[in-house]
Amino acid sequence: MVTRPVLEIFAADDFALWPVGEHESFGCLVLNGKPTPTEVGTAVMRIADRNGTDFVEPGRCNGLGTWRDRLDVLDGTGCAHFGHDPSSTAERVGDTVRLTHGAYGTDGSPVTGLPADQVRRRVADAQQDLQDFLGLAGARAEQHLSAHAAPVTAALARALDLASSP
Repeated sequence: MVTRPVLEIFAADDFALWPVGEHESFGCLVLNGKPTPTEVGTAVMRIADRNGTDFVEPGRCNGLGTWRDRLDVLDGTGCAHFGHDPSSTAERVGDTVRLTHGAYGTDGSPVTGLPADQVRRRVADAQQDLQDFLGLAGARAEQHLSAHAAPVTAALARALDLASSP
């Protein structure tokens, strides 16, 4: 199983900073080093739309900026939540990360256990995907918004919680 950061996409309305792709609403776009230029534009448009023009808030429920919560789980100092409905959670139990699907439902909620080292690799891979995407987005900003590329790239780094990566 491969874990990749994804962004829910909505159809573009009146976005004119740079070209964006044609997407169906409620589709998903993988954020890594492989999106096309128009997919990068679409992702940045969506992040800007979701977070306002200053990109300060990374999102709600299970936003892209919450990936570090998984590190707290791996270090045994926290519990991560994956949005609402089905209210899934992750917690470390010994050398295993226990994922509970529908944690606030019935006592019979499905549980999956993964070795903590495997989860740590997946989180590191997802972090690298976000770094790769940030590089593409920064290059795209230089091309289309050269006077504003540095603040746009810095805002994206904050939104993706990459501004202070370990």
